Amino acid sequence: MTRRTPPPRRAVEPATDDGGTLSKSALTRARIMDAAAHVLSTKGYAGLRLTDVAASAELQAPAIYYYYPSRDDLIEEVMWAGIADMREHVGAALDALPDGTPPLDCLLTAVEAHLRHELEISDYTTAAVRNAGQVPLAIRKRQIREEERYGEMWRRILNELARERSLPSEFDPYVVQMLILGALNWAVEWWDPRRGSVDAVVANAQYLIRSGLSGRSVR
Repeated sequence: MTRRTPPPRRAVEPATDDGGTLSKSALTRARIMDAAAHVLSTKGYAGLRLTDVAASAELQAPAIYYYYPSRDDLIEEVMWAGIADMREHVGAALDALPDGTPPLDCLLTAVEAHLRHELEISDYTTAAVRNAGQVPLAIRKRQIREEERYGEMWRRILNELARERSLPSEFDPYVVQMLILGALNWAVEWWDPRRGSVDAVVANAQYLIRSGLSGRSVR
């Protein structure tokens, strides 16, 4: 699938020296990370070769080992960064809402931020979502902890909906959360920009969720 635009955003900004200037080492490390995120997002865990990462980063492959002891160490960093960046992005979208925003509107805001981040903003997040079921558990451990932190954000929103009795009584907030996140994450597998915009995906997802949680059709 063709990579979305705008260009992928770096999940973790490289460190600077005391004067705020990026060192050559930090810039090179960031290039390797960006390249690995892009290759992992398109070719997957099994298909990622360090020679492809090096070519994308405009380096010789052995240079990668100066920054990362192994292929899996590099992949582990990308996988963690993808979820950490997603959590920060969605959290920022929620923090920007006015005080007193209804929980359902908070939920729909989170839905939009999640979809836009994984589909058009971050190769890191695309890579993390697409490869979560492919990488060994040893690589996933730090990502799983970050996923738990991210899940708490959604759990708070859905619990607030339940407290306000905005959820039908038959609904289990945990099950609803897992179904919503599962559907949103699956979008990285089927969405093709040639068949519709991200705007359309967001609008349809929000409509389905609003309608489903209200228990009636919404016009």
